[in-house]
Amino acid sequence: MRVLALVPGGISDQLQFFPTLTTIKATYPNADIAVVVEPISKSAYRVSKAVSEIIPFSYQGKNSPADWANLLGIIRDREFELVLCASDRWEEAVMLWLSGIPTRIGYSSAQASWLYTHTVTAAAQQYPTSQYQALLQGLAMPAPSAPIELNVPERDINWADEQRQVLGVADSGYVVMYPGLNMQAEDYPLDSWVAIIDDFQSKQPQLAVVVLETADSEDFVAVLSRQRSLKMVEASNLGQVAAILAGADLVISPDSYVSQVATALQVFTLVLQTKQSKALPPASGETRVLGVQSATDKLADIKPGDVLQKVWGG
Repeated sequence: MRVLALVPGGISDQLQFFPTLTTIKATYPNADIAVVVEPISKSAYRVSKAVSEIIPFSYQGKNSPADWANLLGIIRDREFELVLCASDRWEEAVMLWLSGIPTRIGYSSAQASWLYTHTVTAAAQQYPTSQYQALLQGLAMPAPSAPIELNVPERDINWADEQRQVLGVADSGYVVMYPGLNMQAEDYPLDSWVAIIDDFQSKQPQLAVVVLETADSEDFVAVLSRQRSLKMVEASNLGQVAAILAGADLVISPDSYVSQVATALQVFTLVLQTKQSKALPPASGETRVLGVQSATDKLADIKPGDVLQKVWGG
């Protein structure tokens, strides 16, 4: 069976689609799955074995009729038998109707839902993982709560081993701190990160603090490095991020794809959240992941002491 999935959004959205891919593969082991994703989100599938083809498409771009025609041609050429669409827009619905894919599943809330052969209902207040899993109801398939399964390439594991040697933490524990996006107003403030780092280095000097630098956090890390002398690791892809996180004793991160990867790897994780956070569904009985939630919609309102209380207080 040839299966297509249209999944708008960033890396975090793709990771939350992984459980749906896992369910499809468990039901149809020989399924050949392709995904249509934003170009910046392609890297998520470096840690997935479920997908055989990634088709880049800018959902939020100003797409011309020629852009849509090009995507339609690619989809027609593949002769897909089934498509799951996680977009509510009418453009995707029309394009998929024109594709001739016999089984087209979308949301009942979509702007042109009548163009799908099957529609499902997903509550807006649900976590994205649950919304994506709801699409499987169109196949009369069970939609159990499945974990995010990652497959880290061996070359990334070897890279992480080398980095731990360079950092001098190969034979000792370390804490990974990921500050978030590049100095965005909604991010956790620099001064708060400095206060947390200072407390760690004072109370646990033998436990190294490793700051994770990615393409979307390099500016923040550069400023942080001018404040304190720190161990830093620069990961250029999601496989490297996962490999570094896998060896950590603790990860502290805003609610993001980094915290999702750490959770999937079952690493002890503190997640900085706002009241609007939706990326991290609560897991019954889960003790390795703790949320530190702001009482407002701003991460800045989380006091460093609140984070440290979770660390030292269990």
